[in-house]
Amino acid sequence: MAGAVAIEALVAPSVVETRSILRQLSGNRKFMVGFFIFMGLLVASVVGALILGPVALRSGAFAPRLGVGTPGALLGTTSLGQNILAQLTQAIPNSMMVGLVAATIGTVIGAALGLTSGYFGGKVDAALRVLIDVFLSVPSLLFLILISSLLRGLSVVAIAVIIGLFAWAWPARAVRSQVLSLKEQPFVQVGLLSGLTGLEIVAGELMPHLVPWLGANFINAFIGAILTESGLAILGLGSQKDMTLGGMIYWSLNYGALLNNLWWWWLTPVVVLIVLFGALYMMHLGLDEVANPRLRTQS
Repeated sequence: MAGAVAIEALVAPSVVETRSILRQLSGNRKFMVGFFIFMGLLVASVVGALILGPVALRSGAFAPRLGVGTPGALLGTTSLGQNILAQLTQAIPNSMMVGLVAATIGTVIGAALGLTSGYFGGKVDAALRVLIDVFLSVPSLLFLILISSLLRGLSVVAIAVIIGLFAWAWPARAVRSQVLSLKEQPFVQVGLLSGLTGLEIVAGELMPHLVPWLGANFINAFIGAILTESGLAILGLGSQKDMTLGGMIYWSLNYGALLNNLWWWWLTPVVVLIVLFGALYMMHLGLDEVANPRLRTQS
């Protein structure tokens, strides 16, 4: 009985830590402010799309070159008469989709390989470490530009998948280094003595300690994916089928918005990107404070 109590006392902290993550995040002002701004953009775009409908996206739906505040086109129109507010209702969810898909792929693959490499060690660690180092040395942006230029006409999801496949190496290395430290802790040894398999220890004992860090990495990857897609779109290598915030900037520059002083056309997506990045950064700071309690006491 005493041995069982001792085992529970050592294993239970990871379970308690996992269950307290949501409570800590709900009490973190930075995370909640960023979360509400992020959700506000998403909800506003969805509701706006339902209200405006597809007609406002058609060329010539409004008189061209209408400025900000015009009835029916509060954020103005493009030189083709397309409602910029209607374009935003499509661009914001699509850009968020890019971040979500790419960050999920990069974080999941990175966490899985990092956990496997760090815990099992030996030849598995040696092989995965070489693979991780190779991908870290690859200039991912150049490869993304090359792939996007060769495979024109990709959808937003396809571009997000490609970005995600180049985003796993850094989290894999970071997770591996943390697992190398965690697997020497007493609760891992107790888990082995209690008959847990390696996969059970990885999933039930090591993963809960990594969840806050993985959340912060997910937000960081989310930001990086949106920034990468916007860069590709501005270069003319983004999706030609779906509108994104980067695509809005590309089309505004392509149709001479700067030369014709149509400032509302290019400035609107830039401002939305800044607000979106600010919200995600606030969420990242909040997750960082949960993962590192020292930051929370210093702030």
